[in-house]
Amino acid sequence: MSTVSSPQEESLASVVIVDYGLGNLRSVTRGLERAGADVEITDDPAAFAAADGVVLPGVGAFREGVENADPLREDLLEVAESGTPLFGICLGMQMLLTTSEEGDNDGESAVQGLDLIPGTNVRFAEGQKVPHMGWNELHVQREHPLVEGIDGNYAYFVHSYYAVPDDQNATVATTDYELEFPSIVANEAGNVFGTQFHPEKSGETGLQILRNFVEICAEE
Repeated sequence: MSTVSSPQEESLASVVIVDYGLGNLRSVTRGLERAGADVEITDDPAAFAAADGVVLPGVGAFREGVENADPLREDLLEVAESGTPLFGICLGMQMLLTTSEEGDNDGESAVQGLDLIPGTNVRFAEGQKVPHMGWNELHVQREHPLVEGIDGNYAYFVHSYYAVPDDQNATVATTDYELEFPSIVANEAGNVFGTQFHPEKSGETGLQILRNFVEICAEE
């Protein structure tokens, strides 16, 4: 894996995007740069520790994501433990939970997520159109700096599984898709959080969320 730095004049915060072989790294980078971050794409744990914030992106299956990121597991847990903001996007958000129905198929045993937000990811029910793809509304359920200014706005989703945290208070925002599911989650400390949707593909709403994230990083 390569390390790529993207200089940003007068950046508000330094943000590392974790490169573990999955994820829409370039578009996430561009979104964060627009939001005022100095962005580095890397798999170097030393860079995680030095950054103001860390982003765990992800596109694909839970098992593949967890297995790819497993060499960095302890380093990501240290990021969370240190209080540094850790932001999971789409699959990256699902990997913040304990496990997933997607990781337990074809007779294989379930793979373990990071367990930073205890819970599991479940598949949409039979009869629902899967994947849930396209624009849908965000309903903020509780205060968190990541969701400032986005209640009632629309974001872009592509997913077949959704998070079910053990603690209902982990749900920051929900979205309706024949059922109400958590579209933004966060841990009790507030420094580990994730969006089921792609902020980098969600226009002004996504840019607002990325700005909020960069501001969280700048304050740490």
